[in-house]
Amino acid sequence: MQKKRQVEVYGDSILRGVQLDNESSRYRVLNNIDIDMLEKKFRLCISNFSKFGCTITKACSVIQKRFEGDKSSAVSTPRPDAVIMNLGGNDCDFDWKAIAEHPEGEHKPNTPIEVFAEKYKKIIEFLKDKDIRPVITTLPPLSAQKFFNWFCGGLEKKANVLKWLGGVEAIYRWQENYSRTIERLAGETEALLVDLRGAFLKHRKIEQLLCADGAHPNTEGQKVITQSFMEFIINAKAKGKIQLYA
Repeated sequence: MQKKRQVEVYGDSILRGVQLDNESSRYRVLNNIDIDMLEKKFRLCISNFSKFGCTITKACSVIQKRFEGDKSSAVSTPRPDAVIMNLGGNDCDFDWKAIAEHPEGEHKPNTPIEVFAEKYKKIIEFLKDKDIRPVITTLPPLSAQKFFNWFCGGLEKKANVLKWLGGVEAIYRWQENYSRTIERLAGETEALLVDLRGAFLKHRKIEQLLCADGAHPNTEGQKVITQSFMEFIINAKAKGKIQLYA
């Protein structure tokens, strides 16, 4: 019997399957991304190393330590055929409390977009050099109003945040810019791209796919993620971009 293809996933809470619990208003893993189905259907073995709050800097450090050494060096578990990365959601975020207190100041995201692009490109090339296929994903869209209400609604100086933003929709546009950067990187590096954002945008009411915080996909949104990966695998296999035993 042929062995299964090994796939590792590195990202933040989106692919970890984190949702916001409406009753407790706390985050918890409630993963309805059907990894079991994907494994069985395509003869894959998927290891998910995604973590809440992960940024490109943290992911690069983990991946480099995981595969450091030359191509033939041994690792604790089988070297994967592919690594999936879903990054950018935490990188593009801001310290909203600091903005509320000093709206006239200069505020930078957790990872400036130029740094984000540079580090992402380096880790993609690093994986390719190890004969591991990099697969990157676009970012599921935000609901700007929900996001603002959740992350900024409890701040005493909410008006200051709005003043600094110039409008609630600036949140959506800012995050979208990081997602477009990911698309560009896929083209520049020939990394395979899973367009999660496009899959969400096909739905008329995106808010119905997101938790109350406007950022994390709910159960229905996680089903969209599952479908996106399934369609990606089928299409990539048909085009000869990936090799599967199934």
